[in-house]
Amino acid sequence: MQNFFIMNGPLIYLLVVLFICGAMVGSFVNVVVARLPYEKSIIWPGSRCFRCLRPIPFFFENIPLLSYWLLGGRCKVCRAPFSMRYFFVELLVAVGFVVLFYLEIVKNIHHIPAFDDNVNQIRFRLLTAGSLPMLWFFLHHALLYTLLVAAAFCDLEDRTIPLGITLPGTIIGLILATVFAWPWPNTLAEAMPKADPMLRVQFEDWWMLGPNQMQKAGLYPWPVWGPPPAWMPGGGPLLGLLTGLAGALTGTLMLRGVKFLFEKGLGKEALGMGDADMMMMAGAFLGWQPIIVAFLLGAVVSLVFAVPRLIARGENTLPFGPGLAVGIVITWLGWYWIGPQLQSLFFNATFLAILGGLCAVVLFLMSYLIGKVQGPPKEKDGRKEGTMDKKAIH
Repeated sequence: MQNFFIMNGPLIYLLVVLFICGAMVGSFVNVVVARLPYEKSIIWPGSRCFRCLRPIPFFFENIPLLSYWLLGGRCKVCRAPFSMRYFFVELLVAVGFVVLFYLEIVKNIHHIPAFDDNVNQIRFRLLTAGSLPMLWFFLHHALLYTLLVAAAFCDLEDRTIPLGITLPGTIIGLILATVFAWPWPNTLAEAMPKADPMLRVQFEDWWMLGPNQMQKAGLYPWPVWGPPPAWMPGGGPLLGLLTGLAGALTGTLMLRGVKFLFEKGLGKEALGMGDADMMMMAGAFLGWQPIIVAFLLGAVVSLVFAVPRLIARGENTLPFGPGLAVGIVITWLGWYWIGPQLQSLFFNATFLAILGGLCAVVLFLMSYLIGKVQGPPKEKDGRKEGTMDKKAIH
């Protein structure tokens, strides 16, 4: 046991620090969730009770994770109850930081060649030049994770995803895409696939590669197109910027296209523009290929939660943002296993065009049939059923 702590002491210390930092970031996320949907400043004034407006001092009353239980979930003066969301968001971000670091850096689930000796680097060379790429890699995804938590809880509580989250997030994602272009942190020689002379598969035939011949993923799993042409070489800022731009455009245009098709088929409003903005932000952090898969997974996750609510409460509306956020996280963490199965599709323009057209037709037909089954919106309390007030529109 003593040897275990001697060998892993720096790593355990780092995980504890990440947990504490995550709780503090989660406390700030709570401020964002409480204020941005109402267009209030997240900087001024400081934390205060929403009922009596008394400023909440940091000592004892505003300590992440602890203060909620020390105060019994109520204001110390007026005894107004605080939402359990404050504690849950802080815990979610704190645990998320630890899990992300452990999976991506310690376990190296993305199989980044540059991180092969990562555990020893963390143990013995913590915060040195050799460990900086790992920390940048983690911080990139920790930032995206934080933004997704903020957007998801805004959607849950107020049925809106503010541009104050998604627009700055998109700009930051594009800057990071330009600086850390694929295949960073790998070298181009490490990342490029090896041609198989027996199968006559060359670099220009990425869509023909088998799972064991894949190019190595970097911080951005795949470049905007592969292999990168000479005018936007691998690792260059132009390739990075185009990868981020393609991801952002794919995210927002895909959701806007789905919204258009469903509204045409259903004959009423469907989805919200905030969902498209959130996917735009995530696309800038991940690229266009993962964001397509994330949308499909997010739709499945949303259905899993929507069906029980429909059966138990008769609710036929559900915020889409949380499901999309879960789909995004699952996609980037599982890309090492998901990506190889889809390379023949995502690097073949003809396949993509055919599949996109078929999906559009299927979505329209599905929404049209659903609209026929539901019938036209009925008048209720002076307005049509199925419509939402302005607060509920993303």
